[in-house]
Amino acid sequence: MADRPRLTPAIADVRRAVRAALDPLPDGALVLVALSGGGDSLALAAAAAFEAPRGGRRAGAVIVDHALQPASAETAARVAEQARALGLHPVRVERVEVGAEGGPEAAARAARYAALDRAAAEEGAAAVLLAHSLDDQAETVLLGLARGSGATSLHGMAAVSGRYLRPLLGLRRATLRQACLDAGLEPWDDPHNADPAYARVRVRTEVLPTLERELGPGVAEALARTAEQLREDAAALDAMADETLEDLVELEEAGLSLGVAALAANPPALRQRMLRRAVEHEFGVGLTRAQTLELVRLVTDWHGQGPIDLPGLRASRRGARIHLVATTAGELTGEKPPHEH
Repeated sequence: MADRPRLTPAIADVRRAVRAALDPLPDGALVLVALSGGGDSLALAAAAAFEAPRGGRRAGAVIVDHALQPASAETAARVAEQARALGLHPVRVERVEVGAEGGPEAAARAARYAALDRAAAEEGAAAVLLAHSLDDQAETVLLGLARGSGATSLHGMAAVSGRYLRPLLGLRRATLRQACLDAGLEPWDDPHNADPAYARVRVRTEVLPTLERELGPGVAEALARTAEQLREDAAALDAMADETLEDLVELEEAGLSLGVAALAANPPALRQRMLRRAVEHEFGVGLTRAQTLELVRLVTDWHGQGPIDLPGLRASRRGARIHLVATTAGELTGEKPPHEH
């Protein structure tokens, strides 16, 4: 292992963030760093290698080779050597095949997370550390805003999502790059991260710099704060919706029903959330806003209209109750089933 680098402000900031993320994990737990070799993940790997053993835990790394660039295998091997030099163990290189569904970014992401899930399961890892930074969070919020995807997309990325931990959401990308330089680590710059064909790259290299120039510094931090506040609000509303649903839902064969009067008595934001949560919990389906509003019409604008076909279920009103029943594509009449979103 290389000589220990001097403790600089950037290194200290990264280590502190990683230490806080690892604290809830049990003694002896293994964490795996999702390591691309870029500045963000390399700074994360170095901090995890330092903090994990000092907290009685173990740290390894997973390098996902997407096989999308020439010499990708050689790059992955070099990054794996960097991980071993930091003292990480185990170090796995996962070569994946990227499909085309959903576009190149979505397909690569799906392949990457499948590889990370597989590695975590096989190694018995308690958590996988992801190197998303405050800048990544700001980019995510802007992309969600531009796509009009609703409040959920503006939540950005959660610090904890199942086995995935994002310790660096409070740190700027420049800080992570500086931590690598201070530690004598040489990041690998993925050419895809500079390719303007990708919307996220355009946000990173054009949109955010323009906003900072025209509106003043602090735009990225403001976007990240907005995401955090929206996530807190959403968590509170979800808890309220779930608590109300406990008294509202009656389970039925192949589905459930809800009382119209109780739904109508709630404000629109809570009523819509209750219906979305009921569908998600019972049928595993995430409704779009348009679908949710159509479902709400059975409560607030019902004049005898028939059932509504939604992905995986059918909604209908009979008297004072809304009935949600599981269905299949073959049972839907007339048209092809709606696409899931």
